[in-house]
Amino acid sequence: MLFSDLDLHPILLNALNEMGYQSPTPVQSEVLPIALTGQDLMVSSQTGSGKTAAFLLPVLNILLDLPAEKRPFRPKGERGFGKMKENIKPKALVLCPTRELAQQVAKEAIRLKGMAKGVRISTVVGGMPYGQQIRELENVTILVATPGRLLDLYNQKVINLSEVEFFVADEADRMLDLGFAEDLELIHKACTNCEQNLMFSATFPKNIMRLAEEMMTEPHKIELSSKSILNENITQQINFADDRSHQRELLMHWLRSPSLDQAVVFTPTQIESEEIAELLEDEGFSVTFLHGGIPQKVRNRRLETLRKGRTKILVATDVAARGIDIATVTHVINIGLPMKAEDYVHRIGRTGRAGRKGDAISLVNVRDHKRVRDISDYTSFKIDVLTVEGLEPTLDPNDFRESRNKKGGRSRRGNGGGNGRYGKSSGGARRSDRGGDRERAPRAERENREPRGGEARAEKPKRERKSSSEFFDAPKGDRDSRGAEKKRFKSERSDRPARPAGDRPRAPKAHSRRTRSE
Repeated sequence: MLFSDLDLHPILLNALNEMGYQSPTPVQSEVLPIALTGQDLMVSSQTGSGKTAAFLLPVLNILLDLPAEKRPFRPKGERGFGKMKENIKPKALVLCPTRELAQQVAKEAIRLKGMAKGVRISTVVGGMPYGQQIRELENVTILVATPGRLLDLYNQKVINLSEVEFFVADEADRMLDLGFAEDLELIHKACTNCEQNLMFSATFPKNIMRLAEEMMTEPHKIELSSKSILNENITQQINFADDRSHQRELLMHWLRSPSLDQAVVFTPTQIESEEIAELLEDEGFSVTFLHGGIPQKVRNRRLETLRKGRTKILVATDVAARGIDIATVTHVINIGLPMKAEDYVHRIGRTGRAGRKGDAISLVNVRDHKRVRDISDYTSFKIDVLTVEGLEPTLDPNDFRESRNKKGGRSRRGNGGGNGRYGKSSGGARRSDRGGDRERAPRAERENREPRGGEARAEKPKRERKSSSEFFDAPKGDRDSRGAEKKRFKSERSDRPARPAGDRPRAPKAHSRRTRSE
């Protein structure tokens, strides 16, 4: 199948031709024929499969066919903030989980629409000034946004979603993982005139299916296996490391590879990303780092330095795994593996883009061998475990597997730190299971035994307490203070002489607003 075989607008065909795309990817071949008919769609696809164009092409195709009078436009002479707010009524809405992904989708849409007039694309993401984003929303046709900032502007009545006809949720599973489920439902309910819904997700868990039932009408389901959409241009391998210092030695080896043009190094934490970047800078590499704690403007500038080739290495956390689309990235290096297998797929998808070859190398601690198996099961692809000459691991992952099998795991009733008081997980043994056959004396005998310490304790003299009525009925002078000291005046203090009043700093007088009549 070729793009020319599809019923696409000539402007889109021309843009695809200029971008060098003649035939659709597997996911595009499945999605485009159905999406162009206007039917709701649920699509399971991974990053790097061409899914962005799969949902942008149908949306752009219909918007380009709209008459000019139906496209949002206000003449320059009538523009102003008050009037502009009335004109922020997008026709299509694309929701993304991260800022970087939203900006990437917007750039792809701008490339696809080419020089077409009357179609304006804008983004609404967190971390950017409100005023600047609101100004860029004027006459918007396609709005690409993250849920949090969009809902904020909607609640402020800055954006009107009543004219949205096309609703797209990109990486819906990731948005639910980030806690945007309720926001997605609220935003979709605000799109009262929506005609077509497209949802893209790596998998279809129960929460995704429930969300689809709320938002979509008899959606057509397209589920591509992970194996069929795994980027074949990416060569994957794993190097086991004994410890963190061994990982860093392997990292230096790969970063000095002659075949490396640009690389993205993924770390598990923000602190480690800064530490690795500082280490590489000391070694003479051109490097920058990226994580969620950096302001959005700074993140954009750093990505731009990588895109323009001024930076060779980007050290990042998973926040960047879903927003970097730079064809010159030849290597992705993972320092450790992510907790979720789908995050691994998104990480390595930063290389091997635009038909180029890429290498994905994971530096894994020998104790984390189980994650390797989980990723292989998820992708239906066996990752090669290789070694670097002179940097071979001294520990064998199989030794840890065998030792764990022999131990059989830690007992839930053992010496753990759980709440054993109530017989639940790992809080020590039950009383009946504790060591020794010590017999306790009967209760009657125990009560008569000598107290600890060998001496009997004298009983405290009981103090007579008056009832509250007797206390308050008595004259003030006769009331028993019950041991409380009387309040002393400053002049009665004997520890130091009182300071003359003239030496004391005066506090500024508080101006009262009360009138004389009050």
